[in-house]
Amino acid sequence: MAFEKFLERHVATVESLEKESALAYWHATLSGKRADFQRYSQLHLNLESVYMNRDEFEYVRSVRDSGEIMDPRLKRMADILYLRYLGNQADPVCIQRIISLGSTVENKFSTFRAVVDGQRLFFNDVLRILHDESDCSKRRRTWEASKEVGRIVLSDLMELIRLRNEVARQIGFENYYTMSLTLGEIEEGELERVFRELEEMTREPYRAMKEEIEETITRRYGITTDEIMPWHYSDPFLQEAQRFDDIDVDGFFRDRSVVEIARDFYEGVDLPVDDIIERSDLFEQEGKYPHAYCTDIDRQGDIRILANCKNNNHWMETMLHELGHGVYDKHIDRSLPFLLRKYPHLCATEASAMYFGRLAQDPFWMSAALGLGERQVRRLTPKIKKLLRQKQLVFSRWCQTMFHFERALYRDPEQDLNGLWWDIVERYQFAQRPSGRNEPDWATKIHIIASPVYYHNYMLGEMIASQIHSHVASCVLGCAPHNVEVYGSREVGTYFREIVYRPGNVLPWSKHIEQATGEPLTAGHFVRQFVKESD
Repeated sequence: MAFEKFLERHVATVESLEKESALAYWHATLSGKRADFQRYSQLHLNLESVYMNRDEFEYVRSVRDSGEIMDPRLKRMADILYLRYLGNQADPVCIQRIISLGSTVENKFSTFRAVVDGQRLFFNDVLRILHDESDCSKRRRTWEASKEVGRIVLSDLMELIRLRNEVARQIGFENYYTMSLTLGEIEEGELERVFRELEEMTREPYRAMKEEIEETITRRYGITTDEIMPWHYSDPFLQEAQRFDDIDVDGFFRDRSVVEIARDFYEGVDLPVDDIIERSDLFEQEGKYPHAYCTDIDRQGDIRILANCKNNNHWMETMLHELGHGVYDKHIDRSLPFLLRKYPHLCATEASAMYFGRLAQDPFWMSAALGLGERQVRRLTPKIKKLLRQKQLVFSRWCQTMFHFERALYRDPEQDLNGLWWDIVERYQFAQRPSGRNEPDWATKIHIIASPVYYHNYMLGEMIASQIHSHVASCVLGCAPHNVEVYGSREVGTYFREIVYRPGNVLPWSKHIEQATGEPLTAGHFVRQFVKESD
C-alpha cells in the first residue's frame, strides 16, 4: 500500500532527527551554554522542517480523508501525522524564528539566578527561604528577586507570543491557544466546561482552606489578613501547599536519599528504574535547568531525568513524579510502529506521574517506604491527609489561573498583561497583589516560555490519576479508595504496565482512558478524593 511505503520513508527520516534533537536539548539544559541551546535550536528546526512539506501534508490529508484505510493502526497514524503536519503549514521563516527565539528565551531563563543580599541563589534556595525565613523583609526581597527574570525575558517572550499567534492565523486558527488545543485533540469548549465545573466545585472548599492558611500566616508573622502578600506563602506562585510547623514532612527524608527511596519503591511494584536513574542527572550545578523533566530520547529505551534533588518532601514527590513519566515511556510496547510508540496525550503521561507523585504524602506509602511504626502512622495520618487535600485544592486553583491567563494572553497579547495576571490570581487563588506593582510576574513561569498552552494537561492528569486511583481500588486491589496500599503491590505495577502503558498511542487519549478505567473521564473522582471526602 502506498501509505505504508510513505510511513516507512517518513519514519526513516524523522527517527534519527528526533533523537538528535532530544539529545541536544538534554545537553543544553545541563550546561546552560548559549552555543548548546543554539545547536538544539538548529536540530529542532531540522526536525520541524520535515513537517513543513506542503506536498506531503496534502498527501497525508488526502489519505486520511479518503475513507479507504481500513486498518485501525494505519488510520491512527494518518490522524497523528495530519495534526503534526498541520501545525507546520505556515511561513517557514516564522517557524524558524519561533524555534530560534524560544531557545534563546529558555537559555536566559535556565541560567537566571536570583540575587539576594549579594548572594546568587539556586531555585531550591528560594524555596528554602520562603519555607523557613521568619524575616518578612528578606522574604519579600527573595520573592521579588526571583521575579526579576520576567523583565530579562519579556521583550523576546512578547515577540515569541506574537509569532505563535501569526503562525496560528496562517494555518487558519483564531490564535495559538485554539490551535494548540486542536492539534492536541482537545475541544476547547469541552475543556472550558470541565474547568468551569471544577472551579465551581472547589471554590468554597478552597476559600475555607485558605482562611486556615491565612490564620497560620498571621500568627507566624504578626500581621493582619489584609497585610498578607505573595511572599508570605511558601511557594512563589501559591501553586504548592502551604507548609505548617506542626508537621515536618521534610524531616522524614532529610537523612535519606530520595533517589534510593524512589528506586526501591518502583522495584517493589515491578517497574524497575535502575536504567533510567543511571542515565539521569539528578543534582544541582551552575547553569543547569533549575527544575526537573523526564525525556525519552529515542522511543527505544533511552529514558532520562534531569533534576536538582535535595532530600526533602518536594524532591521526593518530584522523583516519584518524573519516574512516573519514565516508566510510562519504558513500558510502551516496543513492537508498535514508531509513530504509535508514545503515550496518547500529554495528560495521560501526566496522570501516571501524578498518581505516583502523590504517594510522597500518602501515610500508607510513607509507612512502608520509611519504615514508620504503626503508632507514628496513626498520629501522622490525619495531618498528612489534610496536607495532601490542601495540596490538591491549591494546585487546582493555580491551574485555573494558568488556564484563564494563557487563553486571554493569546486572544489579546497587547492588553495590560501585568494587570490581567493579578486580576486572575485574585479571582481564582484569592491572593492579594502587591500595592502598586506593575511587573511582568506572569513571564516568570517557565511553562509560558517553554511549554505554552500546557497547564490544562496537569489538571486533566490529576483528574485521570484520581479516576485510576478509584479503578485500582475497586478492580485491582478490591478495597475502598481510602484504603489503597500501593507500596510493594506488583498487581498495581502490572495494571499500569499492561493496561495503561503498553497500548501506547493506538487510541486517542480519551478512548484510551475510558478503556483503562472502564468509564469516560470525569472530574467526579478527583472531587470525591480531595474535595468532598474530607468535608
